[in-house]
Amino acid sequence: MLNICGCLVHTMPDKTAEVIAAIDAYEGGEVHAHEDGRIVVTVEDTSDMRASEQIMEMHQIPGVLTVTLTYHHFEELDEDVDAPSPTQH
Repeated sequence: MLNICGCLVHTMPDKTAEVIAAIDAYEGGEVHAHEDGRIVVTVEDTSDMRASEQIMEMHQIPGVLTVTLTYHHFEELDEDVDAPSPTQH
């Protein structure tokens, strides 16, 4: 399964760098952009933690004011990705 969440994280401006470092430390977290205490983040499920759990943990990072879920994508992945298609020989 593929589970990706996009979030907007608002921080105290003087804590933005520390918050970015903490988010980047998550296996499934990735910072894409930031400006004026606003950080655009994607979070994916990992083998150890669901994206929703990572989002809840982001609330606990010192300097984080809010975490808002702005996008959610969830789909079943094809289990036989490596299997040849019926037309291949």
